[in-house]
Amino acid sequence: LIYKNMADLVTTISETVTLNGSLRGSVNAVTTTGINDVFERIVTCAHSQTTTVAVFATTPHTSAGAIDVDRTKYIRVTNLDATAEIELAIVTTASNYQVTITAGNSHILSQGAAIALGEADVSPSFGTMEDIASLQVKPVGASYNPRVEIFVGLE
Repeated sequence: LIYKNMADLVTTISETVTLNGSLRGSVNAVTTTGINDVFERIVTCAHSQTTTVAVFATTPHTSAGAIDVDRTKYIRVTNLDATAEIELAIVTTASNYQVTITAGNSHILSQGAAIALGEADVSPSFGTMEDIASLQVKPVGASYNPRVEIFVGLE
């Protein structure tokens, strides 16, 4: 089976800071091969509300608008707002974890299947990872309506 439309997705993260006249930081690049599809979306997330910005499933035809979790090889959620913070919930098949994304920053995941495990204590079990089920966003603050960008690369 030969796919003619496969492409490489190159992700580059670069940090630079000058301290006491010396440049510090690094550049790290990762190439994900075999990308056949992408999902891109920019959505305004209303203050005081939770917005589901992406849904994943092992059989996408069973859930309206679902992204194939087994084919997902890269996920990026970026807060496009210049001042507002957002809370991002990564909801898995049995748990979730949440992170704050400050203005202009991103949260990146390297796959959709077997990617996360939420626990209610401070001792990681390093147990069986769960598939992602959805990404949900809630703006921080009662008056912000930040725009959020989602980019997903699939094989």
